[in-house]
Amino acid sequence: MASETELRALITAGREGVLGTINRDGLPQLSNVLYLPGSDGHTVRISTTADRLKARNLTRDPRAVLHVTGDDFWAYAVAQGHATLTPPAAEPGDQACQELLDVHSAFYGAQDQDVFFTEMIARQRLVIQLSLDHIYGIIAPAGRRPLPVPAGPPR
Repeated sequence: MASETELRALITAGREGVLGTINRDGLPQLSNVLYLPGSDGHTVRISTTADRLKARNLTRDPRAVLHVTGDDFWAYAVAQGHATLTPPAAEPGDQACQELLDVHSAFYGAQDQDVFFTEMIARQRLVIQLSLDHIYGIIAPAGRRPLPVPAGPPR
């Protein structure tokens, strides 16, 4: 079993995960996301658009889960928490634009701010900040994966 410190380190070392939100019917809605971990290891930030289902779900119910995998199938961390959303980018240099610039620059390098802010406003992008309140998972020595079951009649 991995310690909370090891699981937080797995999340902090990553940038790709699966975000789970709650649909109106109670079923999970899963999205592959890029995330930027906070320096404290207790939050992540995710860029999205206001019209995406994950943003609409989080506006209605802020509970979310982030699933992050390690280098092999037997290493993963799941963080449960509550999300807050910035307002959609509306004015060049507003809070949402600044947060989006920070997140996108971490993934894609330096941005031309004028062009970037115009694009973020046009796309109604915002930032999800997810607190990582409860973490569980496993980091086990890599084991052999089971062989695929061959097709055909049973023996």
